[in-house]
Amino acid sequence: MSNLDAHPDMTDVTRSHTVTEVFEPRAVPLGGVRAMEVDRVMPQHGLPTVGAWCFLDSFGPQDVRMNVLPHPHTGLQTVTWPLAGEIHHRDSLGSDVVVRPGQLNLMTAGHGVAHSEVSVSSGVLHGLQLWVALPAERAAMAPAFEQHVELPVFATAGLTATVLMGAISDVMSPATTHTPLVGADLTVTGAASLPLRPEFEHAVLAVSDVVVAETPLRRGQLLYLGRGRTEVELSTPGRAFLLGGEPFPDDLVMWWNFVARSHDEIVAARTDWEAAATRFGAVHGHDGARIPAPGLPGGRLTPRRRLPGGRA
Repeated sequence: MSNLDAHPDMTDVTRSHTVTEVFEPRAVPLGGVRAMEVDRVMPQHGLPTVGAWCFLDSFGPQDVRMNVLPHPHTGLQTVTWPLAGEIHHRDSLGSDVVVRPGQLNLMTAGHGVAHSEVSVSSGVLHGLQLWVALPAERAAMAPAFEQHVELPVFATAGLTATVLMGAISDVMSPATTHTPLVGADLTVTGAASLPLRPEFEHAVLAVSDVVVAETPLRRGQLLYLGRGRTEVELSTPGRAFLLGGEPFPDDLVMWWNFVARSHDEIVAARTDWEAAATRFGAVHGHDGARIPAPGLPGGRLTPRRRLPGGRA
C-alpha cells in the first residue's frame, strides 16, 4: 500500500527499554485515488520504529473499494495482512495474486519496485499494512515477492497467535526476514501469557478492545512495551497484533514510500519514479496509470533521533 499523504512525514529509526506506553492513531484521509481513511499508528514522533517495523496503517472495517494505483517503494518490505475482504496485488516483478484473510503478502522493495493494490469486489474491507526497514547491507538488494497462504499457529491457554514473521517460541513463519523480528495476529479468548524475547522491543496493536499488560486498550491504540520482557499478559476476549524486534541500529530517513539513509537517496528515488526510470519497472494492467510523487518539502530531509534513554 502507498503512503498517499500530500505532505509525508519524515522520521528516523532509533531505540528504547521496558515501559508501558499507549500511542494513539491519527486519522489519515486517503481520498481521491481510493476514497478511504486509515488510522496511522507508526511512525510517530515518540515512536518512530519497533525493531525494524517502521510503518503501520490500520484500515477499516469500511464498506469501501481500495484502488491504489502503481506506486514505488525502496529500502523496505511491505507486509499486507487483510482481516476482511480480498485485495488484488500486481507488481513490476510480474506478480499477480489475490490475498485473502489469513494469507500474507510480503514484498521486498530493495533498490526499487512498484506495485498496485485493488479490491476484488465491493464490501467490507479491513486489514493492516506494515513496513519493515531493510538493514543497510540489504537496502539495495534485488526486489522480491512472496505469498504465504498457510501460516503456523502458536497456541496456549486463552490465546492463539498466527505467526506472520519471525517466531513465537518454536513456532516459526516461513516468510523471509532480514533482521531479527516478530509479527503475529493474536486472538485472545481468556487470560493468557504470551512468551517474548527479552532482547526484542515489542508493541501490541489493539485490533479490537483488549487488555494487555493490565492496560485496557481501545481498538486502534498501540501499547509500547519496550525491551526486557520474557512474556506479556493479555485478557478479555479480543484481537490484537504483536510486533517486535531487535532495536534497529540505523538512522533512517522516511519520506512518501521510500526508506533511505540520506536526503540524497530520497531525491534520487523520487527523480527516478517521476522519470519512469527502469529502476522501478512497470506494473501491467493499469494502462500506464500511476501515482505521481508529491513535491519534496523545502530544505533537506534529516533523521529524527531519539534522546538517550529512549524517547524521541
